[in-house]
Amino acid sequence: MMPDTHPPSEQAALVLGLGSSGEAAVELLLGQGRQVVALDAGSGASLEAKASALRDKGCRVVVGSRNVPEGNFDVCVVSPGIPETEACVVEMRRRGVPVISELELGWRACRSRILAVTGSNGKSTLVKLCRDALRQAGFTAVAGGNFGTPLSKLVCQNPVPDWMVVEVSSFQLETVDRFVPDVGILLNVNPNHLDRHETLERYTNIKARLFRQMDHRHVAVVPESISEGVTAAIPEKCRLVTFGLCPGASFRYEEGLILGSALDQPVSVVGTLFDNEVMGITAAACVAALTGLGISPYGVTAAAQAFERLPHRMQPVADIRGVTFVNDSKATNLAALSAGVRMASGPVRLIAGGLLKEKDLDSIKKILVNKVRGVYIIGKYSGVMASAWQDTLSCTVCADLNEAVHRAWSDAKSGEVILLSPGCASFDQFRGFEDRGEQFLKIVQDIQKGE
Repeated sequence: MMPDTHPPSEQAALVLGLGSSGEAAVELLLGQGRQVVALDAGSGASLEAKASALRDKGCRVVVGSRNVPEGNFDVCVVSPGIPETEACVVEMRRRGVPVISELELGWRACRSRILAVTGSNGKSTLVKLCRDALRQAGFTAVAGGNFGTPLSKLVCQNPVPDWMVVEVSSFQLETVDRFVPDVGILLNVNPNHLDRHETLERYTNIKARLFRQMDHRHVAVVPESISEGVTAAIPEKCRLVTFGLCPGASFRYEEGLILGSALDQPVSVVGTLFDNEVMGITAAACVAALTGLGISPYGVTAAAQAFERLPHRMQPVADIRGVTFVNDSKATNLAALSAGVRMASGPVRLIAGGLLKEKDLDSIKKILVNKVRGVYIIGKYSGVMASAWQDTLSCTVCADLNEAVHRAWSDAKSGEVILLSPGCASFDQFRGFEDRGEQFLKIVQDIQKGE
């Protein structure tokens, strides 16, 4: 049922979208004593239940509509799923109303120091490692943002933690204004979300907004190999620290150790998830951030040793007759797929496919040829992917994930890895990457029961 649509008598905050970020923004604004209007174009029982609960708290909610309500608004808070080009965002700007992301709203209310992480791949793992390393160093620290709890909800915690480690997406960075973290890490930039950002250059420039407001009090942490466009966007007055595999980096990974001239001794990650060139770079970024802040980085060793893999990220599932099954469903672009193949412990039977975000399928062909014994392709773009790779790889187009897993299992030999690392978004056949990963787990469990 639609609520009454009489405009508010005073200025109010408009929140666009009632996902987890939008809901957190409404709660924060209401807690500040603000009048709040929320707009969501969706429908359904779960949305209506959420809208009803927010109305009971004093928010005016309009659902099932994309039209901005009449009235005076002094700020518009945009959820990450709503692009800048959406008509309601354009209309707010036409009216002269400031448009900010939920991330910005939460930051403005934050009383903790902020460590922010952005990048195309691996953000969540780095967020968790940084949070754990800060705790090892004696600080209270919580994680959230695009990873888990929205910042607008985190800032309502009591007691206030010393640090909030926040995952930041390009969608959130589109509409930041004054947002500035104490330390910002750009982990990597690979083609991603180009359906929304259109070009890699624009996507990269949006990522660089993480550093835009920094000054001498702040630390910018970037890969040693990052483009000049990014480094040019970082203010000269802030402290710039680099990480990578090359000797030119301020901090580098090399054979289980993080090395750097600013370290009294190397930081060891030997025998951990981070003891390889793919994840070692992540550990080097964490060490760079802590050292840049003047915090001892040696807690990274204990944090790495105790680290529990996040679900759907190179998650070992089972070992059946010497064949290892690994769930890397979170790999939703080709760079993540490539990283998953490189990290696999043996020859790979790769399950890939879905909604392809990129066009340059040749870019990862070399790593596939070197390590992959067969590719089992599902989803909308299976034909496109098979056409690009079948001249050098064994490619099998499958109707669905169940067929792909069983065909890979039929072909696999002891010592090989059956790796779900799709390199694509999941929404053609699944509710999300989590659903895709859970279905993979169930299929593997059924295979296990049959052995």
